[in-house]
Amino acid sequence: MGAAGLAAALVACGSDDDKSSSEEPAGEASEKEEGGGGGGAVLARTADIPVGGGKIFKDENVVVTQPTKGEFKAFSNRCTHKGCPVTSVEGGTINCPCHGSKFDITDGSVKQNPAPKPLPATKITVEGDSIKLA
Repeated sequence: MGAAGLAAALVACGSDDDKSSSEEPAGEASEKEEGGGGGGAVLARTADIPVGGGKIFKDENVVVTQPTKGEFKAFSNRCTHKGCPVTSVEGGTINCPCHGSKFDITDGSVKQNPAPKPLPATKITVEGDSIKLA
């Protein structure tokens, strides 16, 4: 029973890590994409995303920003330094509390280290007043 218990414990420990790492290339964020109906579930209404700011969607692992009126961008909510989830969007940056990295709301570029690279873009669509994951 000791070996079976150990095997079960190893399987249980490995399953969450497998789900959280993704090797799929990130798509480009979309300001507005017309046509094509469908898409993913509605994340938010355009009015929910402040101009010059953004909103973090923890369950979807995404941050949606509105750098200028009517322009919407989306990025991974995981810091590229150590993978911590970002926790705020303030002063034109997406902010990680773990080590102080900051990312630009316009393109995800690093504004303050130690993050080594930009936040990966996440593809979204804007249909009317709905923002959806693509």
